[in-house]
Amino acid sequence: MPANPRQSCIHALLEWEKGKYFSDEILHTSLEKFPLPPLDRAFFMETFFGVLRNLSRLDFLITQLREGNVDAQTRAVLRLGLYQIFHMRTAPHAAVNESVELGGRARGLINAILRRALREREALESALRDAGPAITTSHPDFLIDRWEKLFGAEATRLLCAWNNEPAEVHVRANGLRVTVGELLRSAPEARPSAAHPLAIKVKHIPMSWIAHGLCYVQDPSTLIACDLLAPRPGEMVLDACAAPGGKTSYLAQLMSNEGRIIACDLYESRVARLRENLTRLGVAIARPMVHDCMQAGGLLAPASFDRILVDAPCSNTGVIRRRVDVRWRLTEEDFVRMPAQQFALLRRTATLLKPGGTLVYSTCSLEPEENDQLVEKIGAEIPALRFVESRRTLPFVDGIDGAFAAKFVREN
Repeated sequence: MPANPRQSCIHALLEWEKGKYFSDEILHTSLEKFPLPPLDRAFFMETFFGVLRNLSRLDFLITQLREGNVDAQTRAVLRLGLYQIFHMRTAPHAAVNESVELGGRARGLINAILRRALREREALESALRDAGPAITTSHPDFLIDRWEKLFGAEATRLLCAWNNEPAEVHVRANGLRVTVGELLRSAPEARPSAAHPLAIKVKHIPMSWIAHGLCYVQDPSTLIACDLLAPRPGEMVLDACAAPGGKTSYLAQLMSNEGRIIACDLYESRVARLRENLTRLGVAIARPMVHDCMQAGGLLAPASFDRILVDAPCSNTGVIRRRVDVRWRLTEEDFVRMPAQQFALLRRTATLLKPGGTLVYSTCSLEPEENDQLVEKIGAEIPALRFVESRRTLPFVDGIDGAFAAKFVREN
């Protein structure tokens, strides 16, 4: 049982190595099982996400300092120790001594490697600078190659640097309970965001804001799809992939809590979180339900919705800053598999739209296969949907997460 933040970090890194869960899920589960005081919690979060952001850099350092393989436990401890030495202000003796305490039978090896890293730090930093972009930016080669072809070398450098910075915290003012001005006046450190009229930048979210449902933690990029859908009070709306509820609750706000939203997701655990968020935010018109929108039946009758939001599962390449380990989970095959699934979901949900109704397809992906190319495919193979417009955000242009949204109208 982890008793301190470094033990929690090692435990979480070993769980992540199993490949079953993403880092945010592991963090949430760990903090539920093993609560930590605020400062220890912050240290755990910084080291866990920091190690994953810098995995290639840390493993490069290990190869410079140690010939041959090491076991998973020892590698996790070395990654944590080296992260503290090269990326944090942790006192050198603390970074070494605390890591050695976690080393078990490998204490001697860990002590020797970390002390050598301190002695040779300048040479190691020079070697890192010369190691090539996959190491220096800690991104897979195939993603760097892909982005350089799409955006160019300089934009790719900026994107990788963006992904390696801790994400700023934005909240959306919940207009069902409060105005932006009221929130700003209640927290002197809060600042309005230029990215969206309802977005506020904060360093620390006042607990009263969360407890009373006054805001939702949400990057401004996630709001463009809802703005493009523009639902009206009294309409029937489908949110096809709704959990955890940020977009659903904003749709309800745009509808002045009048009308009906059917909010679907695949798993009860996700729908439970969706339901909890909607209740806290005062959303009265949404019906959360466990349902696969690829399947017919239930409340999802043909031609029954005025507006549909399909916020499709995607590669998440626009939000790597927040989902730090996405880069290590993706493969080149995902950019073939995911668009096929996205198109099938769109083909199915299009049948649920009333003639004259509006459908918005959105992703948090930067990739053309999931965005513009999919829009072209819809135009060619789903003639009932007429493309109207698209919007996107790019981190290295807009200073917020990457997102894409395309608006369609059903002709008949």
